[in-house]
Amino acid sequence: MLPGTADNVVRSHLRNQTVLVGGAIGAWAGYTYYPETWSGDWRLAATGAVAVVAAVAINGMADLFLTPLRRLISKARHNRPQTSGHSAPEAPDTLDEGLAQVVAATEDDAAHRAASAAFSIDRGDDFLRDENRWRGYENGEASFHLAPGVWLHYASTEAKYGTRDHHFTLLTGDGDEPVAITPP
Repeated sequence: MLPGTADNVVRSHLRNQTVLVGGAIGAWAGYTYYPETWSGDWRLAATGAVAVVAAVAINGMADLFLTPLRRLISKARHNRPQTSGHSAPEAPDTLDEGLAQVVAATEDDAAHRAASAAFSIDRGDDFLRDENRWRGYENGEASFHLAPGVWLHYASTEAKYGTRDHHFTLLTGDGDEPVAITPP
């Protein structure tokens, strides 16, 4: 899991709470049950030591009980297959078959990238984010058929620091000038 995910935030918060509860119980027990004859400095040092030991012990005990519960909840919440749903094609028998597989994979990748990048211009009903409606090409560009004679064209160029700039252009069959679509 990534450091910023909700699961890790909840785990970290819960771990902090169990440590805090353990420390509070240890401090209470240490301060309450040490003899009054001990000096304040010794009582304070002993109370701190008991608080740390109690915090670690209670946190460890909480993990013993909470870890299986977290796994069960996570499994129920994310009950979907761990595979992508796409399987690799069979190994090609000839060079031509292999090249055809590479071309098909490149076209699928271009369609997927166009659908993913379309988020910048379609934040509504995800109309443009359906990668099955995009037609990818070998050069990494893709097109989306909007209406008869109207296409949305996608291309990307390399930007600073190795990132990509995504460009969408509205093309019509009337011979009009292409219209560049920019994100809001």
